[in-house]
Formats: sequence, structure tokens, C-alpha cells
Amino acid sequence: MAASEPSATPSAQTKRSLLDQLELDTRLLGMIGAFVLVCVVFNIMTDGRFLTPRNIFTLTVQTVSVAIMATGMVFIIVTRHIDLSVGAILAASSAVMAMTQTQYLPNALGLGLEHPLTPWITIAVGLVVGAAIGCFNGWLVGYQGIPAFIVTLGGFLVWRNVGWYQTSGQTIGPLDPTFMAFGGINGTLGVGLSWIFAALAVAATCWLLFQARRNKVSHDMTPKPLWAEVSLAGLLSALIIGFVWIMNSYEIPTRRLERLFEARGEIMPEGYTEGYGVPISVFLLIAIAIAMTVIARKTRLGRYIFATGGNPDAAELSGINTRLLTVKIFGLMGALCALSAVVASSRLANHTNDIGTLDELRVIAAAVIGGTALSGGIGTIYGAILGALIMQSLASGMAMMGVDAPLQNIVVGAVLVFAVWIDIQYRKRMGEKI
Repeated sequence: MAASEPSATPSAQTKRSLLDQLELDTRLLGMIGAFVLVCVVFNIMTDGRFLTPRNIFTLTVQTVSVAIMATGMVFIIVTRHIDLSVGAILAASSAVMAMTQTQYLPNALGLGLEHPLTPWITIAVGLVVGAAIGCFNGWLVGYQGIPAFIVTLGGFLVWRNVGWYQTSGQTIGPLDPTFMAFGGINGTLGVGLSWIFAALAVAATCWLLFQARRNKVSHDMTPKPLWAEVSLAGLLSALIIGFVWIMNSYEIPTRRLERLFEARGEIMPEGYTEGYGVPISVFLLIAIAIAMTVIARKTRLGRYIFATGGNPDAAELSGINTRLLTVKIFGLMGALCALSAVVASSRLANHTNDIGTLDELRVIAAAVIGGTALSGGIGTIYGAILGALIMQSLASGMAMMGVDAPLQNIVVGAVLVFAVWIDIQYRKRMGEKI
């Protein structure tokens, strides 16, 4: 009788045991590896121009708008819905905010573009409009029983053109200076404050890891090996410091510095240089990512979202108001679209009618590439943000190589299908429901 083959080699067992001890998310590691590979390949093919401080700064700023919406799309897809109207809601919200600060407030209240209240009233109006559109979509889906695909496909056609009628098809600008600070290059912390942010972020990261370890011990759970905790803290701290160093390394052009000194009535010292620092839009993304993660993991709403996505019938039988839940998640998606409109229009310094075009596809792709299962019940906020970064890296790298737009779309589409195929194979291997 032939001897049975061993189920796994000793090296494979050791590797699996090590991964279990470190509690590493293999799907996340795969995405990080893919992102690093994309960056290395494009850096080689662009003769080192891809990984320069200037391009990384630009890449970061361009990612924020899609990443913000991708965090909301995670909740939409987790509950087995889809939202094809996010780009149109962004455009409608942007149009409302542009008209509010350039027409409505000056005419109604006499508040000009540089009035302290103008940007905040504008953002509040945009959030209300975006959330209202989202809630309306959710009401149609949850209470009227219309499939989300149809509702949001209709919204895709409706809301962008509603925005067009608000502006009569015109580009609206310039926008309020404080409002434009959320766009990236027009609003950064500067070198000094950025280093302070790095120090605080490193301290917060180490404290959170320590608290997580202490909680496990207090609940009689086996924590990670101490060396693993220290290594993880060191790696995350190095990433934070490295990111801030790159942002600070992107220097403000000399002519712009001269204008800044002239505006203050000063003469710029010879040889003076200054870095941009971390963009304010990045802080907005970080704040939203933290808030959405807390909602997903620590709140009743988050538990209801994932329970509904896992088994809608069981969730409803257990007492969850799935119809109201649908309204809430679509309303949240609409509000996030409005915040993305703030970032996108601020980065452009005006509202244009093509703002947010094809963003719905980029947002859905970012969530799916980030590991959100189209079958529902599975998804992470950090995965969606990383997916958005991968998507933007592909677009930026191909643009730097001079790749035509049609070929760029072909590559992105192929990557999306490939990412879903990889995810399906991974779930089959792990024994998860597809």
C-alpha cells in the first residue's frame, strides 16, 4: 500500500504558522505587493520620473477624491447594491457649491469670496445636497423596491445634467481661497507643521498598537509575539516619516515663493527654498478613513451593514430595518460625493461640467480591487483606499509614458477583471462563499 503524501511541506507549514502568528492579511499583502510592483515598473519605464517627490505629491492629491468616495462604495457593495451615480452626484454638488459662493451668497447675504463664512456655508450646502440626493436614491431602492442598478443608472443620467442647468453649462470660478485649500497644492501644512504631524502620527500609531495588545491580554487572547509588534510599529513609523519627508521634499517653485514674499512686502533671501508639506486634502481623507473604519467595526450601524450584506433575509428576520439602512448608506454615499466635490473642484480652482466624469467606474474599481466582495458581506476601508491608489498609479504612470487614453482604459479594465478573478480564486482557496 502506497504511503499517503504529506498535506504540506515543513517549510509551507512554518510559513503558514508564521503568518498566523503575525495575523497578517494575505489579501492586503498582495495588494501592497501589486502597488509596489506598479511603482517600480513605472519608475523604470519613465527613467526615474515616477517616484520623484513632485509626482508622488501629485499622485497623492489626485487619489484623494476617488478614495473618499470609495470608502462609501464599500458599504454600498457590502450590502449587495451598486451606485453608478457617484460621479454625477459629485458634479451636481460641485455645481451647487460653485454657484453658492459666486452667486447665491453674494446676492442674498452680501458675502463675498473672501468672507470667513463663505467656504463653510458653501460646504454645508454641498453636503446637504449630496446627502439629500443619496437619501432619495436609497428611498427608491429600499422603500420602492427598484433595483439599485436602475436607480443609480438613472441618477447617472439625471444629476450631472441638473448640475449643467444650474451653471448654464459654464465653467464657474474663481472659487473662495479658503475653499480651495482643500484641493491639494493650494492648501498644505508646510514643512514644520508636517513634521509635527509625523511625530503625532507615529505616537498615535504606537499607542494604538499597544492598546490593541493590552486589550487582547485582558481578554485572555494570545497577542502577537513582542518582536512582531515592535517590527510592525517600526515599519508603520518608517512609512509615515518617509511619506512626510517626500511631501516636504517637493519644493515650491522659486517664482511662486517670490510672489508670496512680495505679497507680504518682503524680499526673498537669495537661495531660499521651501517645501509644500502634507496637503490638507490628505488630512481630510485620513479623517474620513478613520471615521468610516470606526463605523464599520465599532458601531451598531456597521454591524447591521455587514450582517445585511452577509444574509439580507436573516438580517431582516432578526429585526434590522433593512429599508431604512439602505437609505442611510446611500445618504452617506451622497455626502461623501459632496466632500469629494470639494476636493476635486478645489484642486481645479473652479467648477467644470466634466468634473467627476467616469469617477463612478474608478470608485467601483477601487472598492473591488481593494477586496470588497460583489456578493456582499466582505470589504475594508483601507483596502478601498489602497485600491484607489493603485488605480491612480496606473493612470498616472501610463500618462507619463505617453499612453493614449483609449489604451489606458483598456489596461484599467483588464486590471479590474483580473483583480476580481484573483479575488474569486482566493476565496475559493480559503473556502469562502463566492
